[in-house]
Amino acid sequence: MSLQLWAGCAVILLALASYRLRRRPTAIFPPGPPSKPVVGNILDVSPKAGWIKFTKYKDIYGEFKGLLWLSVADHLAGDLVFFHGLGNNLLVLNSMKAVQDLLEKRADIYSDRPAFTVVGELMGLGQSMPLLNYNEEWRAQRKLAHHALSPRAVKQYHVVQEDLAALLSKQILEDPEDFFSHVRLTASRLILSITYGLSVEQAEDEYITHAEDTMHMISNATLPGAFVCDLIPILKYSPSWVPFQKEAHAGREMIERLVTRPLEHVKKEMHAGTAPVSLTRDLLSSEVQGVNDKEHSIKWSAGSLYGAGGETTYATVLTCIMLMAMHPDKLKKAQDEIDHVVGVDRLPLISDRESLPYVEALIKEVMRWHPALPLSIARCTAKDDTYEGYTIPKGTIVMPNVWAIAMERTDQYDPTAFVPERFLNKKDDRFVDPTLWAFGFGRRVCPGRYLAENSVFILISTIVAIFDISLPENEELIVEFSKGLVSYPEPFKCCITPRSASKASQIIWRAAQSTI
Repeated sequence: MSLQLWAGCAVILLALASYRLRRRPTAIFPPGPPSKPVVGNILDVSPKAGWIKFTKYKDIYGEFKGLLWLSVADHLAGDLVFFHGLGNNLLVLNSMKAVQDLLEKRADIYSDRPAFTVVGELMGLGQSMPLLNYNEEWRAQRKLAHHALSPRAVKQYHVVQEDLAALLSKQILEDPEDFFSHVRLTASRLILSITYGLSVEQAEDEYITHAEDTMHMISNATLPGAFVCDLIPILKYSPSWVPFQKEAHAGREMIERLVTRPLEHVKKEMHAGTAPVSLTRDLLSSEVQGVNDKEHSIKWSAGSLYGAGGETTYATVLTCIMLMAMHPDKLKKAQDEIDHVVGVDRLPLISDRESLPYVEALIKEVMRWHPALPLSIARCTAKDDTYEGYTIPKGTIVMPNVWAIAMERTDQYDPTAFVPERFLNKKDDRFVDPTLWAFGFGRRVCPGRYLAENSVFILISTIVAIFDISLPENEELIVEFSKGLVSYPEPFKCCITPRSASKASQIIWRAAQSTI
């Protein structure tokens, strides 16, 4: 080969190398499923039980080692999974480290919510605190919620919670086969009684059925990919006869009724001087600085509590009943602790929580074994960001996969096993306390967490103190969960019987003392 030919080849190779260097992308996105033209891989986002697929992707991309020239930290592989297409970006966070690094340490960037075109804009739910962006109205509603739901403020609701726990156990005693309905009704009563001061009869007759129907609709509508319009927002201008437009119109009416009617009820009773203690009454009658349209903010901050508290309480208590039937040895340990600490002459009180470490550990393990909000609630990036070498564009939807966090493997325990003891050793930091992720992250931690923790504790501890729970006779207990935003057990059967005649008498007497 001539010298001129060698020189020509060298020039061509250098030109190609230079071109490749200039063309090398500056934006390196986190790994994700293979992409297709136009749609990318966004259609791999499942609107139902997405947490299971996302957790599988964590394992798949945990094997990802990157290209040599990327210099991306290998230890992060699998913690982030990226989807894109049709003008949308979605990032799944599969570890507590990634969640804390982004949602907590970089809260200025990661505190907004995605624009849910259908449920947020067309149905109007975007006015509520959970879906508001990190703006002045969000801060106003947050200030009201903190005022009404601080650890000190929620103490005034202890008696209401203890009364409803007793009434629930009495209902189960009288009709154990319908425990599903009893738990759901009680979870609704708790929220409506505390938020609006509604009596048991008022709540049941006028509000609960509508509230449950509305929350079911919202739960399905806020799943990623629930509506094509959320991926292609311009479709919101479609004619009114298009099916999703009809759903949106009906949903808007349901949501408006949910947040308006009980507020008007409280205002009417306050005017008559007969309003009982409630969160809404306290907010309407108090002076809170920095809130411009006070009634609007109260309406939406109070209304959001039903979804935040009612559904998750219901899911957690039902999951506990299922697990107690499957693990009678754990139930017996909790009963023994209650009998020893509380005694046999009274029922547990919320003030007993700190004295019942095994019961607390059992409740945490229930929350971990099947999180009620497996994907938490999505965030949205306020500007471009870079994390461990990866580019995260502005407007990216960010989903904390708390299911993956809950199912994190350790050397000591199988993540699929029900082992309350994993939370008894407080010095062992390998097990992430579920209370660190069950109520959200960073600036958007649920302000009602103290109220919710008390409700779950008193409902579960009262049931455990009174009843034995076992597998159904001659039938199988089917373990199956719903696949919406809030995931709760599908109907199952078990045997619930009083531990003794004296326990049965005790709950009948205590329920009779209820004042709600």
